[in-house]
Amino acid sequence: MSNAVDWDLARKVANKVSGREPVTDKVLVESLQPDLEALTRQAEELVAVETGLPSLAGPARARVADRMMWVDANLASFDRLMRPLLGRLDDDPVDREPGRLSRLTEPLARVTEPIGRAVGPRVAGVEMGAMLGWMSTRVIGQYDLLIIEDERPEDQDWVYYVAPNVLGLEKRYGFAPREFRLWIALHECTHRAQFTGVPWLRPYFLSLVNELLDSVDPDPDRVVAALKQAVEARRSGSKGSLDGGLSVLLASPEQKRVLDRITGLMSLLEGHGDITMDRAGRGLIPGQPRFARVMSQRRSSASGPSKFFQKLLGFEAKLAQYAEGEKFVSTVEAAGGRELFDQVWKSADMLPDIAEIRDPGLWIARVDTPVRG
Repeated sequence: MSNAVDWDLARKVANKVSGREPVTDKVLVESLQPDLEALTRQAEELVAVETGLPSLAGPARARVADRMMWVDANLASFDRLMRPLLGRLDDDPVDREPGRLSRLTEPLARVTEPIGRAVGPRVAGVEMGAMLGWMSTRVIGQYDLLIIEDERPEDQDWVYYVAPNVLGLEKRYGFAPREFRLWIALHECTHRAQFTGVPWLRPYFLSLVNELLDSVDPDPDRVVAALKQAVEARRSGSKGSLDGGLSVLLASPEQKRVLDRITGLMSLLEGHGDITMDRAGRGLIPGQPRFARVMSQRRSSASGPSKFFQKLLGFEAKLAQYAEGEKFVSTVEAAGGRELFDQVWKSADMLPDIAEIRDPGLWIARVDTPVRG
């Protein structure tokens, strides 16, 4: 792993933020594993029928995790994904100037206090740990789309379920367990079908991420300025200044163009995931409308520091992706049915950008003539 992030510190911070109870978590994981293995197999079959995207990478594998298992998996994924950028940070003499790097501490501490004050200059580890620790309390399922050819295949291409969060929601809202678990599995297996059933999609997505990381300026002064802007926006109650999270505040005009392409793609995939989840589960999951309503409320219910943390990390922008993506899919299918929508899987050139996601008529006008002709 790169020395540019204190990964051990990131894990310690995440463990503190996540509120982990190791003994309880182990029992929860063991109780859910057999059930979710079976439901993942069922979900994969239902998704293949609904989408026409059979997996080209073998059967889906379920991994039931406690919060720290999920954190560890994502720390490994971040390391694989960000290795080129973090290598540049390792080699950057500016980053090793204690006086300059320490200027990150004050604004970051205001965002992640009280943890930020305690660790001083090891900012990257604190920020990563705080982010993943908080996310580990919210995530219920995730498909690990990062596959690196020279890495261990047994540690990749998993469908993850976070046991304490799944069981906590079932208990809090009285959800029927097998229905709710199948519903989650349908969404995550749809994402796996997208990335394993469309051969060019995964390398294209990773190329966008690499393009974004290649253009990152590791100058701490830019991070300081962005964090100060975020804190000032919070104090003034300014709206819109944090749309898209810290990544947008840090982005150059060129990076924002790449971010727009990534956002358009992720909006498409999230919207398609939600619609497929509901259609594939129709008749099998009577509680589906209530699950969707509760989860939508949960996504938007944060307040206070938690609300600001969501804005800082861009989660509010992610919430909009679900609605915009669903609207895009529905509008396109209303105009030309499944045949028209399936053009998105033909090539990267056929993907909608963020402007077309928000105005599906633009995409329809661009691709509909060849389809109907």
